[in-house]
Amino acid sequence: MGFLETVFRRNKELEWLFDLDIPFDASHKSYLKKMSLETCINFIARTISQSEFRIMKDGKRQRNDWDYLLNVRPNTDQSAADFWQRFVYRLIYDNEILVILSDDNDLLIADSFSRDEYAVYLDAFRDVTVKDYTFKRTFRMDEVIYLTYNNEKLTMFMESMFDDYAELFSRMIESGKHSNQIRGTVNVDATQSLNEETQTKLQTFIDKLFNSFRKNTIAIVPKLKGFEYNEVSDGSKSGKSVDELAKLKRDLIDDVANILGIPTSLVHGEMSDFETAIKAYIKFCINPLVKKIKDEFNAKIILKSDYMSGTRLEVRGVAEMNPLEVANAVDKLRASGTYNGNEIRIMLGDEPVDVPALNEYVLTKNYQSANESSEEGGEGENA
Repeated sequence: MGFLETVFRRNKELEWLFDLDIPFDASHKSYLKKMSLETCINFIARTISQSEFRIMKDGKRQRNDWDYLLNVRPNTDQSAADFWQRFVYRLIYDNEILVILSDDNDLLIADSFSRDEYAVYLDAFRDVTVKDYTFKRTFRMDEVIYLTYNNEKLTMFMESMFDDYAELFSRMIESGKHSNQIRGTVNVDATQSLNEETQTKLQTFIDKLFNSFRKNTIAIVPKLKGFEYNEVSDGSKSGKSVDELAKLKRDLIDDVANILGIPTSLVHGEMSDFETAIKAYIKFCINPLVKKIKDEFNAKIILKSDYMSGTRLEVRGVAEMNPLEVANAVDKLRASGTYNGNEIRIMLGDEPVDVPALNEYVLTKNYQSANESSEEGGEGENA
């Protein structure tokens, strides 16, 4: 403390600085986090909402109450598309989702709940709240649809990295505002010091002058003798700061997209390598999510005996290919005898039909064996 005491004795006015509370505001831009999550999660949710859920038995679709609930009207307040979009959003954002079946046979997405886990018995869900209503009863695991997304990377990123991005984004905005700030000097011809009343009037006039310049496309102000306004601001860095902000937002969206398995080119609407990106998106992002949904619904809405006898829940409309785009490949599969017509229809997302010809395996002449071809050629030569 010897050195500091010497400084304090020579500069008494510095002592109060160590007790001064210097304000520091690193405001976190919540909309930055919301923008990146909304962009990526809703991208997946919109994809799943286009799916069609089919209860199949021995290759034939079963039209029952579950078919109506899953594809038309899950509850009185939502269409199927809205339900599945919110379903996927909550699953990814909250890393889990609980869906219950009410006494009126409505599928309801829980807004909050408490889970009691047991080692041997079924887990239980209590305090299940939907909108403003809390169910008094307790739901067992076998009575609900419960899924977890199990993506710790996104959870950790939301809890830590978003704060760093938001702080950096705030600093860049403040820097951009500072770079684009309008600065000016006012020269006043005054032979003596200004009193408080005169300073107030002068400041009021300067504020009106500045607002006239800032708010109006065309500003005309009176020119007064002994009063001169000079603007000294420099906006040469304005374009650079805007580009940096846009790049930061894009990088944040890219990070979230990579965690969720979405090719970044799809999120940004880039058409380069579109087909490759779509295939990667379906294979590594959508198919695993559809498998989770399909497995849970198969376990909860279909009895084990029915499942073993051929009843399944199938999800169609996402991974299937457009028949017009793969017509040549379909022709090759059919002509080579690898698949029959109904098997190809199933691969394309259509239901099999009761047409005997489509259940047959066809082998065209081009695909006959080499031995058969040589024998026919020999007979022709002998003839």
